[in-house]
Amino acid sequence: MDATQLLKGVLDVAVLAVVESEDGYGYDVVRRLRAGGLEEVGDASVYGTLRRLYSAGALTSYVVPSEEGPHRKYYGITPQGRAMLENQRKVWTEFARTMNQLLRGEAA
Repeated sequence: MDATQLLKGVLDVAVLAVVESEDGYGYDVVRRLRAGGLEEVGDASVYGTLRRLYSAGALTSYVVPSEEGPHRKYYGITPQGRAMLENQRKVWTEFARTMNQLLRGEAA
């Protein structure tokens, strides 16, 4: 099974989970996802996901000046994003339970 295909389906919720506890700029979000075990996540995929979630109202953004390079655009979760994340946690939990049963050969 190709993990990159699985990652495409869960990247939105993974990004929301990463910024839930602490705002982050693009590469920081990438780094935290990789540190969390999603080593195969691509920079462009994360940046696209951040833009899409921002456009959907799930994230807010603000710019922080930097003395050592370009300004950084930080993303934080909105109340709408928190609601999306909570819903996706429930969906994921049920999906994972069902898949685990199937993979163990148990009846659903």
